[in-house]
Amino acid sequence: MTSPLTDRRRFLATAGAGLAALSTGLVSPLPARAQGLAPTQTMRGGANNYRPGAPLVDSLGEGFWVTGTVRRAGDGAPLEGVRIQIWAATTLGGEREPRNHGSVLTGPDGTFRLETMQIVPNFGQPHAHLAYDDGAFDTVFLRPVMPSASDTSVTADFVLAPA
Repeated sequence: MTSPLTDRRRFLATAGAGLAALSTGLVSPLPARAQGLAPTQTMRGGANNYRPGAPLVDSLGEGFWVTGTVRRAGDGAPLEGVRIQIWAATTLGGEREPRNHGSVLTGPDGTFRLETMQIVPNFGQPHAHLAYDDGAFDTVFLRPVMPSASDTSVTADFVLAPA
């Protein structure tokens, strides 16, 4: 069993060490805060050939995958049931081709995926267009460029800020 004198000495030593750490700036008196996850910014050219309200689709063809995640700005929580529109120039035709436009919903983990026809270069670059535009969050248009026209997938991630 410890004596009251030993407990007092332990308390004073611990308190003194804590005050020393605070005075040297090694420890902050404020509680730690998680860094907020910044929202995704719209990319230049992302809205080209956009069509509001593209229908939900199961597929836009075969052989190429567009995938990604959707999370909430700040805490990074995955967002379920968010509609993401996808369009691109493919072997079916250009970005204006109706068969190259469609939307998908995110799953419980915030992920989405859509199979399309092979994306082909448009203005010299193979790229896809993706958009979030449903109103609960700020609208975001993305235009990820693929390193090679022979790639068979592209990924785009959204971090959405409440509107």
